[in-house]
Amino acid sequence: ATLSRMLTFIDRLWLGYGDERIMIVKTNHKAKLDLTLLRPGHMDVHIHMSYCTPCGFRMPASNYLQIIEHPLFSKIEMLLELKKVIQVAE
Repeated sequence: ATLSRMLTFIDRLWLGYGDERIMIVKTNHKAKLDLTLLRPGHMDVHIHMSYCTPCGFRMPASNYLQIIEHPLFSKIEMLLELKKVIQVAE
């Protein structure tokens, strides 16, 4: 995928929702990302998360979006726990 296609995808994603949205982007090398991708409007808040726990995921949702509970939280927590098990096994 090209940078242009990724930016178009992000812009279209934002059009379909109100103000309540979180996109998590993971990278080991933030300095290598194109600055266009990091600008406000595409990625407004940058948070360093060395390892994301269920609590670590809920905190930004609560602090930035005032979402305390959501039907998808249980699925996200299940995936985070699965990732933890995979990391331990590696």
